[in-house]
Amino acid sequence: MYKTSKRVALVAVNILIIVAYVVLMLTLLPGRTSGAGIFEICLVSGVFFILIAYAANMVRQSVLARVRKMTIESGETEILSKFIEKLRFCYTLDDFYVAISEYLEKQADCAALLVERKQNYILYNSPNRLTTTDSIRDKLFLSFSEDWPDSFNYFDRHLGVTTNHRKSRGFFIVYQQIHLYVFCRYTRLFDPDVYNRLFEEFKRFISRSNTLSTLQEISSTTKEWEQLANTQQSFLPVIEEMPKIPKLQIATYFRPLVNVSGDYYSVLPINEHKTLLVLGDVSGKGLPAALIMGLVMNTVKIIENKEDLVGVLGAIDKAIKGMHLQDKYTVIFLGIVDTEEMKIRYINASMSDPVILSPAPDGYRMKPLTSNASVVGILDMDLENIQVAEKRLFRGDTILMATDGVSEVMDDAGVELGDTEIFKKTLQSGAAKSPKEFVKDIVDLIMEYNGGKKLHDDVTMMIAKVGY
Repeated sequence: MYKTSKRVALVAVNILIIVAYVVLMLTLLPGRTSGAGIFEICLVSGVFFILIAYAANMVRQSVLARVRKMTIESGETEILSKFIEKLRFCYTLDDFYVAISEYLEKQADCAALLVERKQNYILYNSPNRLTTTDSIRDKLFLSFSEDWPDSFNYFDRHLGVTTNHRKSRGFFIVYQQIHLYVFCRYTRLFDPDVYNRLFEEFKRFISRSNTLSTLQEISSTTKEWEQLANTQQSFLPVIEEMPKIPKLQIATYFRPLVNVSGDYYSVLPINEHKTLLVLGDVSGKGLPAALIMGLVMNTVKIIENKEDLVGVLGAIDKAIKGMHLQDKYTVIFLGIVDTEEMKIRYINASMSDPVILSPAPDGYRMKPLTSNASVVGILDMDLENIQVAEKRLFRGDTILMATDGVSEVMDDAGVELGDTEIFKKTLQSGAAKSPKEFVKDIVDLIMEYNGGKKLHDDVTMMIAKVGY
């Protein structure tokens, strides 16, 4: 639409220039036959032609600006143009997620799915049925292979590629095996010419992001990053110096993706029989996540009534929101193990399900400590309606808490470790061991399952054995 309108406008202006010049020449030529007269006519007409051409150029620019405003910068296309403009100033994936949320989701009512296609690693998906349903994802992955060429394409209602702009139900961009799928029921209303700009800007963003990631990896070895990592480590209990708690053995593992991490854990004895176990994960990576991590740990440490789990959760929520860091939140597990009454009281705020492994005649039974609260620090929390859950404990029970960096480790086929039978069997066989040996079994499994490749997330876990 934009190119067509632009072409029509340019042709119209050029025709006007020619017509004006011809009319001028026809007006001046009659009655002038001498050489001098013709010379004067050519000189005057040449001057007039320059003036007309200058005026026409001004008109041309004005017309093109008007055409652009009526096509690219109006209607539904305007939203996509704003998204492209925002993309120009995105430097990290977090910046990109904000742009998607602000323009594609909120303003354009679209749903987006961003995938690192080589390992089918989901980088971002909108909270929408289209982008969270496994069957739809599987169909997309089947239709558009990991070696799909760098390009811009439309897909139809059957999630197959189409060249018919008017029958499309969305579009996808591929660059360096990064696939961005955008579901939009009115894709046909976007001016087709805007997509070339979107594709080019997406390529530039991916290149910028990769460059910055490389620089960040390099900088993570510098002294400043080491000092920051040491400061962050000071918030966490020293693994070799875990508190000695009667009838409760505890072991932990902490492996940040880079020097700083958003994962955290803590073991806080309340009295002789009660111990508060904390494990959580802050959204995102890098400095902002590390800052929130330190804030959470400090909040839990200084709060007086640690038995009031709802109060602890509320204090953490208030502290994070008080930092006013955009899109930062945490998932967290808070559990009080009582070795006298043999029970655990807990709040699981959207953590990957912690589990109790309990001895049984046929092996170890797995009892999940399911989520009973939302993420903390970004949503409005209804603290009055949060119920603290409670489970019985028995001698020999093992409690496993871990961030999603454990269960979401992938093999070469893109299968997550938490979905495999070998993971379940490792948990059931390791539960009979000491917590320290159990941690080693899981760590060895992670490294073997990942095939020695670089991990994609922080890995943190805590294991507590009751009654010993």
